[in-house]
Amino acid sequence: MTPTSAGRLALALSVALLAGLSACKRSEHPSMPPVPEPRAVTPEPPAPPAVPADDNLNSVLWVQRSAEYAAITTSLFRAAAERLETALAEPNWDALVPDERGLPTPTAIPAGTPADTDAATRATTDAGSDAEADAEPDQEPDAGDDSDPTPPTARDLTGLPPAVILDIDETVLDNSPYQARMVLDGTEFNDLSWDQWVAEKKARAVPGVVDFAKAAEARGVTLLYISNRAVHLREATLANLRDEGLPVKDDSVFLGMGLTVEGCEQARESDKLCRRELAGRNYRVLMQFGDQLGDFVRIPDNSIQGRGAILDEYRDWFGERWWVLPNPTYGSWEPAVFGNDWAQPRDARRQAKRQALQPAR
Repeated sequence: MTPTSAGRLALALSVALLAGLSACKRSEHPSMPPVPEPRAVTPEPPAPPAVPADDNLNSVLWVQRSAEYAAITTSLFRAAAERLETALAEPNWDALVPDERGLPTPTAIPAGTPADTDAATRATTDAGSDAEADAEPDQEPDAGDDSDPTPPTARDLTGLPPAVILDIDETVLDNSPYQARMVLDGTEFNDLSWDQWVAEKKARAVPGVVDFAKAAEARGVTLLYISNRAVHLREATLANLRDEGLPVKDDSVFLGMGLTVEGCEQARESDKLCRRELAGRNYRVLMQFGDQLGDFVRIPDNSIQGRGAILDEYRDWFGERWWVLPNPTYGSWEPAVFGNDWAQPRDARRQAKRQALQPAR
């Protein structure tokens, strides 16, 4: 090999060696991928403010979502419709407490006649705008044969046209959407929001009531709506009733809170005493429907004991002349456990209700 050839060979080997080393280096240390452009980060939306626990959550949910609620109200109105035939057939069947039956002219009660001796003719009332209030008052012991459907009233009722008295809220119209709004918003009842809700006319008929009302109307029975909705809500209320298929004879069948009844006085505007008396002056009241004891009779002592006494006194009227709808969302039963003092802070009222529980342990 000549020196020139040897030089060329050495040069070729050097180039090959460098190429090999370069290839090994690339395989051991691959090049890094390109750095991506930074992207704008969208901030997470702020969490909604926490709504405090509400005493009414389960109650409102039960009314709105349980099949049992609709089954109970439907059963009640169906049973009442069947009982209506008996009430119509008895000429002196009366669902008003004698002391609350208005008389157009004074009528003497014969000496020795008990003020109230039939154990099957009494009742209950409602509270606040039918959407919030405490309970009211009445009474009169009853003693006698509860199989006799004729209460010893001082007036012959046979000349009066038949009627039934119905409370409106939670008896005829379901206001659970209004209650649901308060649960979701963490608010409590107030007159302004209540009036706005009534003006929306979105309350639905309580299950079963339309069939009962139409059956009563078909038998010539007038439906009277004695409600603690204020008189200025009459137009919206009657429109809502009609929209839901409830019979409305005329504007006079709405007896709202604030109605003046000549010749009758009562302790509180929300009492229904005078309006029941007005109904009794013009009709033979066959039945009363409500979701509060005060929808049926005045409650002189709105305490747990006082309300229990009313129940005991008129026990035989329930399911005959008085028909009570379930309402776990509000009512005069609630303030009965905290001294009827709504001015207390919400936490104080809640504590009083907790203390009223009976855990039996």
